[in-house]
Amino acid sequence: MSDPDPRGLPSDGDGTRAVRAGLPEPVKYEPTLPGPVFAAHFHLPGEPTGPYTYGRDENPTWTLLERAVGELEAPGEDGVETLVFASGMAAISSVLFSQLRSGDAVVLPSDGYQALPLVRAQLEAYGIEVRTAPTGGDAQLGVLDGAKLLWIETPSNPGLDVCDIRRLASEAHARGALVAVDNTLATPLGQRPLELGADFSVASGTKQLTGHGDLLLGYVTGRDAEAMSAVRRWRKIVGAIPGPMEAWLAHRSLATLHLRVERQSANALAVAEALRDRPEDLGVRYPALPADPSYAVASRQMRRFGCVVSFTLPTRARAERFLDTLRLVDDATSFGGVRSTAERRGRWGGDAVPEGFIRMSVGAEDPEDLVADLQRALDESAE
Repeated sequence: MSDPDPRGLPSDGDGTRAVRAGLPEPVKYEPTLPGPVFAAHFHLPGEPTGPYTYGRDENPTWTLLERAVGELEAPGEDGVETLVFASGMAAISSVLFSQLRSGDAVVLPSDGYQALPLVRAQLEAYGIEVRTAPTGGDAQLGVLDGAKLLWIETPSNPGLDVCDIRRLASEAHARGALVAVDNTLATPLGQRPLELGADFSVASGTKQLTGHGDLLLGYVTGRDAEAMSAVRRWRKIVGAIPGPMEAWLAHRSLATLHLRVERQSANALAVAEALRDRPEDLGVRYPALPADPSYAVASRQMRRFGCVVSFTLPTRARAERFLDTLRLVDDATSFGGVRSTAERRGRWGGDAVPEGFIRMSVGAEDPEDLVADLQRALDESAE
């Protein structure tokens, strides 16, 4: 446990922690959250021994955000480091390409984020063996022997399957593999992968972490100093750094993370229950539903179940009519924003889903209004 400080105690609740995470020590007449520092270089006479030397390496605005994310991912834990990146894919790439070498093997989810096949192709071009298995049923254990790194995405995007992080991390470590968890969909308020045994928690801050659909960001949190040093070196080499304005906006947005996650999780459950109770079987997936295949594992390791609900309409045409009919839900990609969105996920071509599969990101609107809009659109779009 870390020592108490004015930002709050490690035992504080999620709401208290979110609104105070990463704030500097109070200084009279100074703002509680300093504005973004726009600097490519800093005054640097003599030897470069200070914390800020050049804008590609460090920035005071990043420092505060990184501290804040670390306090959410691993509250009260010393020795945890967070690094922010220009996007979620920059963060993902930093872990994979900093930890793997030619001849290594990595295990990826076969049902993960649609950009992973692009990552696979690049890894294989570098002589890295890529194995895949589905998220559900902890199937990745079956291809783990001899791997250097296990990459977990739970809940998976867009299928919302869940695996047992603690079990997979324990097995992976016993076999000499590192473990990274994509925590984008859950957020640190939904689950804390490092507490469950993972070496890295990686996420796109573009999604629910910042929640307003107005910036791109990613981060990596880890506790192993050597492994994180390699991630930092990769960031420096590639230059995949966030702008100070994006970092400041992200930190500002963390103050409402708890409010947004609570509201959106409750709304998502209301939407999932309404869709589940429709006379037509929509194949609704949401980990908080007791009948969902992911419920047993999710209820053990997740504290909140996220804002994404998926379901399947019988045809592509029906799905497109449904999306066109919605009034309160925008047809857009990404997820986690305060305004609800939905899309026919098959239009991108990278996910193994039916043509009528819908991924819905439930926002912070009144749940009664959302449910009514969905019910109306489903009725009016029916053939």
